[in-house]
Amino acid sequence: MNYPRLYLDAVSTIAKNIDLSAIEDMINILVDIRKINGRLFILGVGGSAANCSHAVNDFRKLAGIDAHAPTDNVSELTARTNDEGWESVFTGYLNVSRLNQNDCLLILSVGGGDESRGVSVNLIRAMEMAQSRGARIIALVGRDGGIAAKMADSAVVIPVIYPDMITPLSEAWQSVVWHLMVSDPRLLAKENKWEGLAREETIAAGANK
Repeated sequence: MNYPRLYLDAVSTIAKNIDLSAIEDMINILVDIRKINGRLFILGVGGSAANCSHAVNDFRKLAGIDAHAPTDNVSELTARTNDEGWESVFTGYLNVSRLNQNDCLLILSVGGGDESRGVSVNLIRAMEMAQSRGARIIALVGRDGGIAAKMADSAVVIPVIYPDMITPLSEAWQSVVWHLMVSDPRLLAKENKWEGLAREETIAAGANK
C-alpha cells in the first residue's frame, strides 16, 4: 500500500476510535469558561504552537471566548527564553496575565510533556501553575498523552495507528478536534463567513420565487 493511502486510512481509523466522551467534556468546560467570563490560554510548542495561533483566532472570533497564545508574542517569548530560560516561558506569561480559577489552559502537544526526558517541560510548569491556582486544564495530545493527559481535567489522546506517523497525525487531529469544538452549536457564537453567505443566498433565492 502506498503512503498516501496508508496515511488517509489512519485518519479514518482515528475518526472511528477517538474518545467522543472526552471531547464532550472539553466542550462543556469551554461553555462554562465562557459563561463565567474566563479566559482560554492555548499552549504548545513547535508545530503545535502554529496550531495554537490558528485556534486562538477561531475561539475568539467564532466562539466568543477570550483566548490567548503566549507563542504569538515572539518578542516576549524570546526575551523570557533568553533571560529566564525556556522552562519558565509560559509560567512567566501566565503570571503576568493573573491566571486564576475562572481560566482554562488548552494544551496542544504530541507527547504531552515528559520531564524525565526534558521534553516540553514548559508545558508541565504551566499546568502545575494552573492546578495551584484552580484553573482548569484540557488537552489534545498524541502518543500516550504524557503528563498532560494525567494532569488535565479532560484530555483527548489521539489513538496511535502507526508509530512512525504519531507526530503528523497528532498535529493534524489537533486541528480537526478544535474545529469540531468551535463549530459545535453549544460554542459557535458567530457564523462562519462562507456558511453565512450560502445561507443568505438561499434565503434571497427563496424570496425571489
